[in-house]
Amino acid sequence: MAVDDQPPMETLQGGAWLDHGFHMDAHTHVHGQLVYAASGLLATTTDRGTWVAPANRVTWTPPRFEHSHRFYGSTDVRLVVIPADLCAALVTHPSVFAVSPLLREALLALTNRDDRHPERNERLRAVVIDELVEAPDRSLHLPEPRDDRLRTVTDLLRADPGQSTTLTQLGRSAGASARTLSRLFREELGMSFQRWRTLLRIHHALIHLTTGRSVTDTAIECGWSNPTSFIDAFNSVVGQTPGRYQAALDAAR
Repeated sequence: MAVDDQPPMETLQGGAWLDHGFHMDAHTHVHGQLVYAASGLLATTTDRGTWVAPANRVTWTPPRFEHSHRFYGSTDVRLVVIPADLCAALVTHPSVFAVSPLLREALLALTNRDDRHPERNERLRAVVIDELVEAPDRSLHLPEPRDDRLRTVTDLLRADPGQSTTLTQLGRSAGASARTLSRLFREELGMSFQRWRTLLRIHHALIHLTTGRSVTDTAIECGWSNPTSFIDAFNSVVGQTPGRYQAALDAAR
């Protein structure tokens, strides 16, 4: 959808249940937008990479920033518009923020179409912005490389996140040494090869768990040698154990 052809701001805000795999093609908005998966899982993709947001996070996309969305599991999605003149208080790049109990309730109330009053919505939107200003950035962000050699490596990893291939082995396909690739990971993506692969695996683990796979099966399919090491890694990145993540999904359905 072209920016100039967008419907009024009010029609871009609300809530709906979306089926597993639902995809929104690349688009932009003249206003900022928050997308919150109250249940299910959301992935937002831009030319800078992919951000994943379970129900304890909310995604933020600034005005005129091209992006697409994909939803996993049966997703209770909530869209909240932040008018362009109020976006200065928030970061100027796509991000994912932790959702406090107050922020969650404000997002849910703001997207309840059964009781919409302009003055009430303005107050709720102010609460949302205040909470986001204070919220920690908890991006499950998988950055996208630009170097062709690095892209070859990340494409191979995306094709099989559970593979145990070393950087040296991957480098043979990319035509670069492990040392060169290690440097490129840090310079271009801001993290080590091991960290990038762990985040990729966590992204896939979230999808598996959201669609009902067991913790043990998810651990094995995503490349962990045992469930314990997977649980530790998942808890470190997501902020809760896989079991608690699935329990929260079940409670929200």
